[in-house]
Amino acid sequence: MPTLAPLDLSGHVVAVAYLGDVPVFAEASGLVHRLDEGHKTIEAHDGLLTALHDPLTDTVLTGGEDGRVLRIARDGAVQELASVPRRWIAQVAAGPQGAVAYASGKSAFVRLGDGTVKEFTEERTVEGLAFAPKGLRLAASRYNGVTLHWVAIPGAPVDLDWKGAHNAVTFSPDGRFLVTSMQENALHGWKLDSKPGAEARHMRMTGYPAKVKSLSWSAKGKWLASSGAPAAIVWPFQAKDGPMGKAPMELGTRGNVMVTSVACHPAEEVVAIGYSDGMILAARLSDQREVVLRRQGKGSVTGMAWHKSGQRLAFASETGDCGVIDISA
Repeated sequence: MPTLAPLDLSGHVVAVAYLGDVPVFAEASGLVHRLDEGHKTIEAHDGLLTALHDPLTDTVLTGGEDGRVLRIARDGAVQELASVPRRWIAQVAAGPQGAVAYASGKSAFVRLGDGTVKEFTEERTVEGLAFAPKGLRLAASRYNGVTLHWVAIPGAPVDLDWKGAHNAVTFSPDGRFLVTSMQENALHGWKLDSKPGAEARHMRMTGYPAKVKSLSWSAKGKWLASSGAPAAIVWPFQAKDGPMGKAPMELGTRGNVMVTSVACHPAEEVVAIGYSDGMILAARLSDQREVVLRRQGKGSVTGMAWHKSGQRLAFASETGDCGVIDISA
């Protein structure tokens, strides 16, 4: 069994990330915890709603009920990037050249590296944000689809329409596909590399018994792992048309225990799978071999993050039952 370093926090942990060698745990209360030669705590927000790793700057971006957007560095330094009084910031996204996106109500904002802020208004509430891997282009998911905005250059937005509520949104690492998780227990995708003027082709990925709340691309972008079922549902994206007409792989099936979090390994075609009972498995995509990384815990796994070496995995839970797994032993 891998070795485990536990960390017991007081409440729901929204997300976990590695900043260099330092694991960081973002608690819903607004506290951000760092394991850096001891347990260190930052009072970041009066209620934290979202947090994610910005790989280009190796920082954590957070948004909160206090209307603030923060950047937290490896050494614990905190920079306020934006403040929207009396509004909640439930979505943030990290972009190229130091750009950061955040949303409040029907507005999506992009703060550029020089501090300039641009606003993009939607007809419905913005539910998810993501930057394209190439070019300064922002996707904002909403009810009935996604809008694509060019941030740095003039140009009309592109609407990708599909009826229903679209929550989280993600680009494939090569930028050829855009995928959203939906309120209707499904994923929906668009193939973006169509000929100029041609309509983007749709991909329907259905059959989930629950809402998909966690998505993770494999290291080379050939697979998209997802939660929302009693197994990790992994869709193939290596072909020209992605998963169109193809069945997904199911990894780590455990009867009635739901997968709540997935995290693909930074180099190998391996996915960490977290469950509603706190168990964590690692599964290899090539032969579907599984290894138990952690037995059941106190609550659902809410987030996982691999160290850049791929030898350690930090995890978080809804009950504050967190820790770091060392698989090098």
